Amino acid sequence: MAFCADNEDIASICMTVLANLLERYEINISTVGFLAVGTETLIDKSKGVKTQLMELFGANTDIEGVDVKNACFGGTQALFHAVDWVYANWQTEKRYAIVVMGDIAIYEPGAARCTGGAGAFAALIGPDALIAFDRGLRASYMVNAWDFYKPISGVSKEFPVVNGPISLASYFKALDATYKAYRDKASRIRNSDVDISSFDVVMFHSPFCRHVQKAFARLCYWDYLNGASQHICEPARLKPFCSMQLEETYTNRDFISAALAASDSLFRTKVDPYLLFNRRIGNMYTPSLYAQLVALFHRSSSLESILGQRLLFFSYGSGAASAMFSATICNSGENDSARTQYRLMKESADAAAARLESRICVP
Repeated sequence: MAFCADNEDIASICMTVLANLLERYEINISTVGFLAVGTETLIDKSKGVKTQLMELFGANTDIEGVDVKNACFGGTQALFHAVDWVYANWQTEKRYAIVVMGDIAIYEPGAARCTGGAGAFAALIGPDALIAFDRGLRASYMVNAWDFYKPISGVSKEFPVVNGPISLASYFKALDATYKAYRDKASRIRNSDVDISSFDVVMFHSPFCRHVQKAFARLCYWDYLNGASQHICEPARLKPFCSMQLEETYTNRDFISAALAASDSLFRTKVDPYLLFNRRIGNMYTPSLYAQLVALFHRSSSLESILGQRLLFFSYGSGAASAMFSATICNSGENDSARTQYRLMKESADAAAARLESRICVP
């Protein structure tokens, strides 16, 4: 589990990843026109973290964007804003967008404390990118849920108020709803049927890794119900649960065991290899989904080994806000550009893994 010393806070860890991005990619700060920050770690109820990051941009004060807050989902919404800003403004601005997300997850003493963590992530957004988001294929699920919150009235404290069972069920409800909506949009927009076999890699918001495995098992269960079972290793295990009420599947142990068994081989190829950072850092809140993207590049052997891969993302934030969306690793620009982008991403990912290995182990 990762944590911060008393000389770090959310602004400093976000500034670190942003400074590394600007330096590694040799970004001219005048070419940045948008910067959004996703975080739920507040050190001020009014002043945004983005304002402190502006110190890195010198005389370039013409940069849109502010902080985005909704539990663990704020980073994804900041990413959406950055992507949309580039689509809307590239023709006139010819400037890039940057998204930064970070959090320090701390729980009060007790059973939940070991599920904390800390981390930050930054990404450059622009045209002809190696990772191309699929336009129109965003499915959202937004409701009012009191599963996890940090009230400021009365006695304010750093630790969240958490209702564990409600939070886990809310996550699964959001997953079910966004997967259905995503499949419907893919059918309408691209005239294609989508199931888990349509994607090479599936990434999830990760409060803890066992929950991710259960989430992936649910997607395989939905594929089975939709008649797409050719990729499921033991589909017969799911047959007894075809008529089970949806609410019951969230907690029924027999169902969970069967779904995990039926999806295990797919989980080991499409999900598990990319949980490297999540397992060893813990719940990073906003960056926890995107740590898996870093792991994808760290584990890759070459550009050719991942070119053409389709990625499915599920992002969730308590309260509740969620989305499912997809991307393709493609050579959309000149070949040298793709290789340069891959090299920089690979170097960044390998450096992150090296820092992980260099941590001091405390028994």
